[in-house]
Amino acid sequence: MGLDNDDKETGQTSEAGNKEQEEHHEPLSRHTSESSVYGTEEEEDEYGSKIQLGPLCTLKEHLEKDKDDESLRKWKEQLLGSVDVNNIGEILEPEVSFTSLSIISPGRDDIVLPIPEDGKPKGLWFTLKEGSPYRLKFSLVVTNNIVSGLKYTNTVWKTAVKVDSTKEMLGTFSPQQEPYTHEMPEEVTPSGMFARGQYTARTKFLDDDNKCYLEINYTFDIRKDWA
Repeated sequence: MGLDNDDKETGQTSEAGNKEQEEHHEPLSRHTSESSVYGTEEEEDEYGSKIQLGPLCTLKEHLEKDKDDESLRKWKEQLLGSVDVNNIGEILEPEVSFTSLSIISPGRDDIVLPIPEDGKPKGLWFTLKEGSPYRLKFSLVVTNNIVSGLKYTNTVWKTAVKVDSTKEMLGTFSPQQEPYTHEMPEEVTPSGMFARGQYTARTKFLDDDNKCYLEINYTFDIRKDWA
């Protein structure tokens, strides 16, 4: 996840534009990790410098604020969607549970990825064919409170050298019983003799406060053909 064919073969950054505001790809880097095969937090987290946010509020407190402002009230109702405002709790911390992760590629069955409790899949997590388009698809359930500024980060290493770093803002999610489903932008695996082999990677889902709701450290292969 996060490997782009153009980035791997040319080391050039993606072209500028509005897309860079939502998705950021770092060019190829030759700096090795000093602490482990997965690198350090400083290497991969440009969101690490926290923005000072206001105090966290429960849903009831959100609804009570500015309740006399008609436009704000309607906006909050739209944000909360199907939440039963008459039966909401007063839990401060939101909870995000990921119900499914899969890799989809045109003309192939989805690769359904098991989500380990400890965030460390045993052995090889998946295999991708070189030069193939693919995208990550996942579903999540939000409870208790609003999750603000949920973002996805993915860092990839090959033989302890960081070769890709992807970051994308996913948005703000209100609690609801039905899961949200999201598909990441399509990417293409690199190809060629030097692209094939085994990679290690770290995927994270964090909010505005850099609270991590899911972290997975895994290995995957790029081969001449699908496994």
